[in-house]
Amino acid sequence: MRLSQLRQRLRDLGAAPCHEGRVLRAWVQGRSLDTKRRRAEDFLPLAVRNALPGLFDELRGLARVHSEHAGEDGSARLLVALADGQTVESVLLPRDGVCVSTQVGCAVGCVFCMTGRAGLLRQLSSAEIVAQVVLARSCRPVKKVVFMGMGEPAHNLDNVLEAIEFLGVEGGIGHKNLVFSTVGDRRVFERLLQSTVKPALALSLHTTDAALRRRLLPRAPDIAPTELVELGEAYARRTGYPIQYQWTLLEGINDSEAELDGITRLLAGKYAVMNLIPYNSVEGVDGLDFRRPSWERAAEMARRLHRRGVLTKLRHSAGQDVEGGCGQLRARVVSVAVGFPHAGLP
Repeated sequence: MRLSQLRQRLRDLGAAPCHEGRVLRAWVQGRSLDTKRRRAEDFLPLAVRNALPGLFDELRGLARVHSEHAGEDGSARLLVALADGQTVESVLLPRDGVCVSTQVGCAVGCVFCMTGRAGLLRQLSSAEIVAQVVLARSCRPVKKVVFMGMGEPAHNLDNVLEAIEFLGVEGGIGHKNLVFSTVGDRRVFERLLQSTVKPALALSLHTTDAALRRRLLPRAPDIAPTELVELGEAYARRTGYPIQYQWTLLEGINDSEAELDGITRLLAGKYAVMNLIPYNSVEGVDGLDFRRPSWERAAEMARRLHRRGVLTKLRHSAGQDVEGGCGQLRARVVSVAVGFPHAGLP
């Protein structure tokens, strides 16, 4: 179900925009349909009131918790079951955030990511994306939503942008607390600037070497790091908010002196934040034998970039202790279902 279809169903029942807004805010924010000024029975049309129990049941069925895995860092990984039996991952983040998925699987095929190993299975609808936020809010407060879970948001652009606008208008989320994460797609920069809600933007850079980036992200749009940073800088200046550049640290691959020089060349003086994220290790899976560098090496890289004029943050990968990297929880459940062994199984 798309959010536009949900709105149309309410309109077909006789809901005016004020009725529609009341119902949608009740769902996404967990509000009561009654307000201090007017009870729902005195405000909503009868046909709408009669349809609401079934409608809310349907919305609750869009996403439910299949399993929850609490991390020592205050995060919690949720394996979320969808109405058709597929599963995706959401992450409850420390400090009132949630990371949501936008696709079942992914077509980009980042070589260090579990999600892309099965390819793209299907898109999530805008309502399924928002339903993950609703589910998270049933567990804890949510003030920030990052679109960094399973999938590439740029490959499901219409649904993701519809969800972002809904969360920014009806969902009570500040526009810069909505973070669109992408490997880079020229369509994204054009469409985001046309949107009513202009989210913060996170770009998956991972290397300053164009040839290496093609190997690490084999099916991402072929945009050189230099051009990607130029596109990001233009968006940052237009929206007044810095770009977050994501860099998954892989030992012996993108933690070299040459990469430090490249980052400095690309980002010094830019309206940007570099997020260094040590790789979330996956043991025992063919083709995923990457390793994270030592924390001391990662911290040294962050300090040196700071001294060179690049605002750098060294991030913990939420859920490392519960095998919670992108796609790992889903892969564990799928492997059990089909009888294949998987790292981390008892």
